Amino acid sequence: MSVLPPEVHSALGQLLQGLQSPDNNVRANAEEQLNNEWIVARADVLLMGLVEQIQGASEAGPRSFAAVLFRRIATKTRKVPGSEESKDLFTTLQQPHKEAIRQKLLESLQNERLPHVRHKIGDAVAEVARQYCDQGHTWAELLHGLFVLSQSQDAGQRELAFRIFATTPAIIEKQHEDSVVPAFTKGFQDSDIEVRTAAMEAFSSFFSSLQKKAQKKYYPLVPELLNILPPLKERSDTEGLTKAFIALIELAEEAPIMFKPLFHNLVQFSITVIQDKELGDTVRQNALELMGTFADYSPAMCKKDPSFASDMVTQCLSLMTDVGMDDDDATEWNNTDDLEAEESNMNHVAGEQCMDRLANKLGGQTILPPTFTWLPQMMISNSWRDRHAALMAISAISEGCRELMEGELDKVLDLVIPALRFHHPRVRWAGCNALGQMSTDFAGTMQEKYHQVVLTNIIPVLDSPEPRIQSHAAAALVNFCEEAEKATLEPYLDQLLGHLMRLLQSPKRYVQEQALSTIATIADSAETAFGKYYGNLMPLLFGVLREEQSKEYRLLRAKAMECATLIALAVGKERMGQDAIDLVQLLGSIQAKIIDADDPQSSYLLHCWGRMCRVLGSDFVPYLSGVMPPLLELAGAKADIQLLDDEEQIQSVQQEEGWELVPLKGKVIGIKTSTLEDKHMAIELVVVYARELEAAFAPYVLEIMEKVSLPGLAFFFHDPVRIASAKSVPMLLNAYKRAHGERSPAMARLWESTVDKVLEVLSAEPAIDTLAEMYQCFYESVEILGKDCLTPAHMLAFVESAKSTLEDYQIRVKKREEDQQEIEDGEDESDETAFAIEDDQTLLSDMNKAFHTIFKNQETSFLPAWSRLLPFYDAFATSNDSTQRQWALCILDDVLEFCGDQSWSYQNHIQKPLVDGMRDPVPANRQASCYGVGIAAQKGGAAWSTFVTESLSILFAACQLPNAREDDHVFATENACASIAKILQSPHTRIPNPQEVIRHWITTLPVVNDEEAAPYAYMYLTKLIEESNPTVIMAADKAFIAVALAIEAEAIQGQTAQRAVAAAKKVVQQSGNDANRLLGTFSPETQQTLRGYFA
Repeated sequence: MSVLPPEVHSALGQLLQGLQSPDNNVRANAEEQLNNEWIVARADVLLMGLVEQIQGASEAGPRSFAAVLFRRIATKTRKVPGSEESKDLFTTLQQPHKEAIRQKLLESLQNERLPHVRHKIGDAVAEVARQYCDQGHTWAELLHGLFVLSQSQDAGQRELAFRIFATTPAIIEKQHEDSVVPAFTKGFQDSDIEVRTAAMEAFSSFFSSLQKKAQKKYYPLVPELLNILPPLKERSDTEGLTKAFIALIELAEEAPIMFKPLFHNLVQFSITVIQDKELGDTVRQNALELMGTFADYSPAMCKKDPSFASDMVTQCLSLMTDVGMDDDDATEWNNTDDLEAEESNMNHVAGEQCMDRLANKLGGQTILPPTFTWLPQMMISNSWRDRHAALMAISAISEGCRELMEGELDKVLDLVIPALRFHHPRVRWAGCNALGQMSTDFAGTMQEKYHQVVLTNIIPVLDSPEPRIQSHAAAALVNFCEEAEKATLEPYLDQLLGHLMRLLQSPKRYVQEQALSTIATIADSAETAFGKYYGNLMPLLFGVLREEQSKEYRLLRAKAMECATLIALAVGKERMGQDAIDLVQLLGSIQAKIIDADDPQSSYLLHCWGRMCRVLGSDFVPYLSGVMPPLLELAGAKADIQLLDDEEQIQSVQQEEGWELVPLKGKVIGIKTSTLEDKHMAIELVVVYARELEAAFAPYVLEIMEKVSLPGLAFFFHDPVRIASAKSVPMLLNAYKRAHGERSPAMARLWESTVDKVLEVLSAEPAIDTLAEMYQCFYESVEILGKDCLTPAHMLAFVESAKSTLEDYQIRVKKREEDQQEIEDGEDESDETAFAIEDDQTLLSDMNKAFHTIFKNQETSFLPAWSRLLPFYDAFATSNDSTQRQWALCILDDVLEFCGDQSWSYQNHIQKPLVDGMRDPVPANRQASCYGVGIAAQKGGAAWSTFVTESLSILFAACQLPNAREDDHVFATENACASIAKILQSPHTRIPNPQEVIRHWITTLPVVNDEEAAPYAYMYLTKLIEESNPTVIMAADKAFIAVALAIEAEAIQGQTAQRAVAAAKKVVQQSGNDANRLLGTFSPETQQTLRGYFA
């Protein structure tokens, strides 16, 4: 029964007809009427009218359209009456209206007989349910209604119940969880295959919505779940199999271990699907993706399976041969100029990507044996596709198998190099690709050991008759040359540049563009050695830049700008002479003529200006007035964000480049990422100018700080913008300080407006890796401002932010510990967890540097605020986590170093951590503790004398550990040695047997690695020799050798080295030894170096 009068339904019917009209004008008018007369003025009537249309319209079309429109309108956002809060439109209706509409929707859902209309109604119901769930409310009648549908004799209704569960799993309340297992079990066993598939999708959605601990109770459902697969394959139901595999992929991401008992069966089934060409590419690739997902999320389980690696490698290689089927001689491939053609949905690309994942996740020991079972025979196959696949496989696995392949590169190159001479162009292209990828993945080794093999074979490929091969060979050279040292490239520069300059005459524009990029890379690596070719190349580039060209040549000119400015960086201002000024003026002329927003020259120009600033230094200042306005426009850009209400808007935005779509509570947010990327790049260039020009950049500092950098710290739409902004703040402060002076009123005003914003973001930044950058921004800024730049309020605000950060950190650590307990034996730590731990370690490190900088500049004035964090230091100092112990120890060292005798007030918090730390098995913690004891002796005052004296035995023990001189431990050992020297020198210590201690101390020398510890040790040794200490004279040989080793290692330099050498010569003479005999124990090369000091 309708609750609305007939005239309302009549008006609504006309509106619906207008919205579906093929006439654009009629449809536009109807949209305007919908928005102004219905949504704004009477949304409740509109939604009620639509639901009554769904319920009562005689034709299927109006019912279906009304359901679609209902869902679209219900999700629109509007302000709650009498409030500034915005909510989904449906939730803003009066309660009686909402209840009436809900009831009618459920009735329509249960009564509709046409499947396609029923699905549209189901989508509307799911949307309303989603809104209730998001607000923490319940819709009890819906659960009952879905239960009724799930028991229906009509398979379509049973399927619909699971479809709605899949869309909004949160409607299954906790009190109903006991009925979930029977409901899904029944669904998995349903007589209708489509119901079973829908139940599978619903289960995946429901399972993913659960907390990890709650998921385990559903593991027993896996056998019934997997039983759905074989019938789908037997029926060649590609749509059903696709849905099933997607559901399994989601489950594998959530809890791969739940499949462990039946994993081998699932692997075997998936392999049969991948092999079955009759099923179509989409299903086969979905099966491949499922196996790749298991490799990503449970590599240990995949390694343990007896056939996983060999079967997957075989299938990947097979898919990779599915290339160029309609273009056997590569005529079409050769003739296309579209090198970026979309191929991501093709089998050969899917195979390559999966090989890459397998190698990275399972490692070389698992992947290399089955791969190289196939590759040698594929590389001599008569089929070009086999050779192409083998080469692309080498490209795909080299990163993940780096450790094992690096020692066998000569054998791998023996396979690859002949491909550069093969008759089929796609094999030669793949050979170039393999060499380029290997040059990156084995960077250093490829360039140092195999430069002759690589370059002498790939340079001739630049003369290939096919432009695509020429271009790809040049691209591979970019990878090789950007990792090569100047000395490695010099012998080949004539050949390289001769061939590349010929490519600049190619009729194919993309070949010219790539040649320019390669020349630019070579210039960047060859540096001053490139000067020989400057006279031939730069006039060509000037010619390209001066020539007026049509739109299609814009990228070529942009590449020429890039190449010219990189050459400028390589050869320097002196070599360029007047050309440097001419190039800058030419860039300015090009910039003035750019009018189109999509002109690629714009973004290239920004980087070119940055390079020329580095080339010209202060001579660049006159050009800033032309460079800065477009840069500041980009740097100050606002986020372009749109709320997309319907599918039409979403599709429109999807067709545009540079947009990212983010689902959010049933809606889609469109973010124009191209604008954000340009903003990020512009702020990075601000950093370049401020760093290079310093005081000369000061006129721009205030505007940039106010309008770009400080707002950028809280630009939460784009992490890179926040990071670049954080890097810019200290650079801008430094530029302003250079111009106005550290203590000037102008500097004080800028700091006052800056420091509060920087402190504010320390407690607001949500991303852990970006938060570390914010702490770095803070401590670098404080370092620039110097002594006493922070007020007590600033220091208190910093401590409060640090407290919040540490509390959040402790929560994350506890969560990881709980998750670790859930991991099955043999399972590896996930990459996500490893990255999270690494981010936290970086954060703690940057926080440490911030504390260090504050103590350094504020000294004891920081203690009142700092002491609020003592409970954290106490907890961290005794933690089982070595990173936390190190964090605490380093800050305690700062208290000792910068707070003098006031540090004794905290001795109850400092002494035990230092004692335990000197015995810590982790060398970094031992180093921090040994250093701390030395600092206590040096700067802590008389109160610390007893403690440091009693610590001598522990310091000696640290020097005598079996592994004390190994690379990982030597810094801790050398710090212990230096600290003993500090204790012996301290005027406050009373050591009962000093000569005995000195005798033992000499045995802890040399100090040759730690350049901070070495001067303390050797200046004390020098002092003892100058005082003719008898114990040192008795150990003259040892003392002399210790000094010589420090000189050889350059651990001591300048006056310290001169005094130490003089003392060493003196002690040898005093003891009657022969210095030449002692020097003779060194290698001839080292002797020559040392004799320059000891002559």
